[in-house]
Amino acid sequence: QVQLVESGGGLVQAGGSLRLSCAASGRTFSSYAMGWFRQAPGKERDLVAVINWDGHRTYYADSVKGRFTISRDNAKNTIYLQMNSLKPEDTAIYYCGADMDQYARRRSVPPPDPNEYDYWGQGTQVTVSS
Repeated sequence: QVQLVESGGGLVQAGGSLRLSCAASGRTFSSYAMGWFRQAPGKERDLVAVINWDGHRTYYADSVKGRFTISRDNAKNTIYLQMNSLKPEDTAIYYCGADMDQYARRRSVPPPDPNEYDYWGQGTQVTVSS
């Protein structure tokens, strides 16, 4: 059974930093794109950052470019999101997703659309105070 477990969320002041982790189990994730998405109250789930299977390609939402960095450690089946210079508008539940359909293996470009992702974690709350 595929399982994604996020951790690292919390409350931080504006300008601060957090590092999110997503540990995957149940399958080998090293051949698949993974990503971080977020959902604020009353809004849809939106892209934050995605990374392809070998970590060589990443894609970021414009709102986080230059502040957030996505990375992965395939030996640990884990992806990370380093978030710096946090802003109140970054407040949301952050979800980890995995793109693992039959066509997804070693896909060179990670899809930015959350509808392309097949498995999700339970989410971790990030709250940035002003």
